[in-house]
Amino acid sequence: MIIGEIERGETEVVRVSTEEYKGRKYVDVRIYFANDEGEWKPTKKGVTIQPDKVEAFMDLIKKAGEAL
Repeated sequence: MIIGEIERGETEVVRVSTEEYKGRKYVDVRIYFANDEGEWKPTKKGVTIQPDKVEAFMDLIKKAGEAL
């Protein structure tokens, strides 16, 4: 399920979604690009976060934002 997107230019977005693989749920943060037909396709650039690591990841993102 797509949670949200942040534009990274006309042909790229950073997409946050929840995914399921082999019966396990994950949070996926990945760069998508628009192909020639205008469809959004995933790249290899991104991270998949296990449910028990989501809170720690959110804490790190918050700290990074505060450091700016």
